[in-house]
Amino acid sequence: MAQQGETAAAHAQQKLAKSADKLVESADTQEDSADRRTQLAADRTLLAAERTYAAWMRTGLASLAAGIGAKALLEELVHPWLVLAASIVLILFAEFCFLAAVWRELARSVPPPRPDTRRLPPWLLLLFNSFLLVLGLAVLIGIVTR
Repeated sequence: MAQQGETAAAHAQQKLAKSADKLVESADTQEDSADRRTQLAADRTLLAAERTYAAWMRTGLASLAAGIGAKALLEELVHPWLVLAASIVLILFAEFCFLAAVWRELARSVPPPRPDTRRLPPWLLLLFNSFLLVLGLAVLIGIVTR
């Protein structure tokens, strides 16, 4: 009878050891899964920031085009000072959008965890936005002096 008790105890110990191993495996899997979710969240954060940058740029380009178009299309329809004012406001708004886009993309308050996805190079953003700012100023000067 004592041998049966020892066998049952040994069997219970083996079951307990297997259960502990499964628990360790499960904890490792859960930790890996949490790390992966964090990594995916970092990628989503980066991509959302780039979509926001693209939205600012799209709005700025549309405003710049509308400012140029307002001068060309409305000249015959409304008073010239109103056309000039509308063009100036639209072009200044475009300039603001270009500045806001690059500022929002480069001046982050809290950096996200390191994503797998590569960011756009900051020098490229600065170069492109600087070009658009100069272009906007040239258009503004051209519209005002014409």
